[in-house]
Amino acid sequence: MSVVMDVAKVTAKGQITIPADVREAVGIREGDKVVFVRMDDGSVSLRSSNLEALTRAQTGFEGAAEEAGLQGEDDLTDLIRSVRRDHATGR
Repeated sequence: MSVVMDVAKVTAKGQITIPADVREAVGIREGDKVVFVRMDDGSVSLRSSNLEALTRAQTGFEGAAEEAGLQGEDDLTDLIRSVRRDHATGR
């Protein structure tokens, strides 16, 4: 379901101010970059580039735990300890 959250006016230079409630809903803070994504239906979605980067990273790592043989938190904890130990000994 689509919901209109707010309206912004475009200036002569093509600039807008993203309303506070929209910034909060999307997770945009001062200094962040935003990503405009054209959807299959022709609409455009506004996203925080920080969240977009996280989503891409999650997608990129999808299945990596299974491939590495990690079954649960204990396996992950052991892996982290092993990496830290190797780093500390210079391996």
